[in-house]
Amino acid sequence: MIRISLPWLVCVYLLVFLGAIFIAWIAYEMVRKFRESRSLRHRLNCTICGMEYEDRTKTLLPRCPHCGSLNERFQLRVY
Repeated sequence: MIRISLPWLVCVYLLVFLGAIFIAWIAYEMVRKFRESRSLRHRLNCTICGMEYEDRTKTLLPRCPHCGSLNERFQLRVY
């Protein structure tokens, strides 16, 4: 049998508990960022009028529904 004093036992349990919380937090942040990037995948921003719109077509240069200008596909950045 392994002998361990009570303060060391409490310290070990505390470290294991905090480690589990840290791992759960990291996993939650990874899932949140994945969902956020997936929801912004089809969002475009018009370079002429500044309107943000959603386009799910596969066209290389989609048209803005507000002003009709052609826009390149690029990822929106979230700060």
